[in-house]
Amino acid sequence: MRIGRTVPPAAAPLRAIDLWHGLAGLFSSRTALARFEAELARHLGVRHVFLVSSGTAALTMVLKALRASSRRSRVVVPGYTCFSVPGAVVHAGLRPVPCDIDAATFDFDHASLARTIDEDTLCVIAHHLFGVPSDVARTAALCRARGVLVIEDAAQAFGLAVQGIPAGTIGDVGIFSFGRGKAITAGGGGAVATSSDALAELIRRQFDSAARPSPADVLTQLLRLMAMGVFIRPAFYWMPASLPFLRLGDTIFPKTVAVRRMSGFQAGVLRSWRRRLRESACVRTRTAAAFGRQLGIARGPAPCLRLPIFASTPAEKRALLARSHRLGLGLSGGYPSSIDRVPELRAWVDMANCPTARRVADHLLTVPVHHWLGARDRRAICECLRAVARRTCPPEEMPHAS
Repeated sequence: MRIGRTVPPAAAPLRAIDLWHGLAGLFSSRTALARFEAELARHLGVRHVFLVSSGTAALTMVLKALRASSRRSRVVVPGYTCFSVPGAVVHAGLRPVPCDIDAATFDFDHASLARTIDEDTLCVIAHHLFGVPSDVARTAALCRARGVLVIEDAAQAFGLAVQGIPAGTIGDVGIFSFGRGKAITAGGGGAVATSSDALAELIRRQFDSAARPSPADVLTQLLRLMAMGVFIRPAFYWMPASLPFLRLGDTIFPKTVAVRRMSGFQAGVLRSWRRRLRESACVRTRTAAAFGRQLGIARGPAPCLRLPIFASTPAEKRALLARSHRLGLGLSGGYPSSIDRVPELRAWVDMANCPTARRVADHLLTVPVHHWLGARDRRAICECLRAVARRTCPPEEMPHAS
């Protein structure tokens, strides 16, 4: 157990005034929700926005809406992504189908995607993992030619623009998250955005049946956000990080997904979201660029949520993570496996083969770039990682871990 300054792998700005706005939203929920919904729709340039309890809830709600309108049952997902993505597919009563990826961008390997889509494919979920932009337009062109919808997972990319178009608006429908560690946070919350009237009607049926948060739910949100505001700071983060039952940093396959509406408290916390998003993007872009220069990592100017790099071997990755833990530097191993190797998905994906996704899982490290990172932290991280510099893909010649 480490005691002392510990950098969290990801964090978002949160001030006392944001909590105050949350309390105001608690007592004027309808106004706070309507304001945030309208502002988000204008910012994204879409006609319909639905505010829900989490990004996973947003994805599950959309998938349930699509399932109710079609006999198709297969949902193509990236072979390396957050476990909540295939989890939402399963909880919507559909079948996740992993497709291999491009290791440099975490986007689909489009040749593999073309082979994976068939007549039973309901939709494809494209993502911008860690805020690294994917070519969703290319995915959408392929899918629309085959009558397949595209859900754009922008949970880790709110504020990202791809060729001038806001992430989450390139596909047929987009989902967003305001959970802990995202670009901006309310401690939770999510959103669905679309300009399709037909899709919005299907989604609205699901949204109208979603429960509103209870007073106990809102009290829990308030207490958790207050605790997060204190313990996300590097001076105190070691305390929750040392408690095994909290499982901070663990990737857990969701056993259940509760689809509820966003609370007025959460919408209130997000009242200053545009300012917070600008500040967060500025810090993350600047910090990632500095790491890129110092470590020789070539990355675009997008404000990534965490900076991805690759160790030369799985053993080197484990050694670097162990050193980071000892020094409290906040390096993370990303998701522990490719989707075709998640034990809870064995019944659905036993025939899948995603070799590049497996190599990514075996070699990937992520570097924190958030606002709590100090100059001393950055120097220590660079010193720790200098041996794995100049690598933006896992080495082709290295075998993946068994």
